[in-house]
Parts: sequence; structure tokens; C-alpha cells
Amino acid sequence: QARLVESGGGSVQAGGSLKLSCATPGYTFAGNCMGWFRQAPGKEREAIASISGAGLSTSYGDSVKGRFTISRDNAKSTQTLQMNNLKPEDTGMYYCAAGRTDWCRLDPADYSYWGQGTQVTVSS
Repeated sequence: QARLVESGGGSVQAGGSLKLSCATPGYTFAGNCMGWFRQAPGKEREAIASISGAGLSTSYGDSVKGRFTISRDNAKSTQTLQMNNLKPEDTGMYYCAAGRTDWCRLDPADYSYWGQGTQVTVSS
């Protein structure tokens, strides 16, 4: 059973940085797209970033462009989301996800595997 485990969440002041990691113990998603989504209380799940299976292509949601960077190390079966210049509106539960193809859109429907999430809280 494929499993995605997020880590790195926490509380930070506005303007600060956090780095989220997504591990896939015992399973490799080397040829699969991966992505990050977030959900704030009372809001719909929002797509943050996606990365292709080989890590050659990326895509970002408009709200995080220029501030967040997604990357992956297939040799270590890990994927990371570097978040800089955080804002209070970035607060939410962040989820790592993986799809079944090399490339996925910024659409939850393209992803088949999901982690349990890690909380990010940004205070003003």
C-alpha cells in the first residue's frame, strides 16, 4: 500500500519560511507526478504546486508563484515544498499527493494517493 507522509509544518510569523517534506516509505513514485494542496477551515482544497515524474516540469498556483518552490529527489523518494515570504493567508493543512501518470494538472482529480497532511500556521 503506497503511503505518503508529510513533515515540516509548524507555526511561523509572516515573512518567514518553512520547508515541507513528503516521504513515501517503501514505495517509489519516481515516474509519477506529485503535488501539494492546502485546505483552510471552511474553504475548498486549493492546488499549490505540481511536479512531473522526473522533476523536469513544475506548475504553481497563482497565490504562491514566486514564493514557493517544489522539488523532488527520486533517489531518496522524497519531495519538498520550500515556502518563503509566508503570509497569514497561507495558513492551512498542507497535503502531499501523487498521481498515476508522469504529469498532473493542478487539479485534485488527477491525484490518486494522498497523505494525512501537516498544519502550517502563519501569524501576522
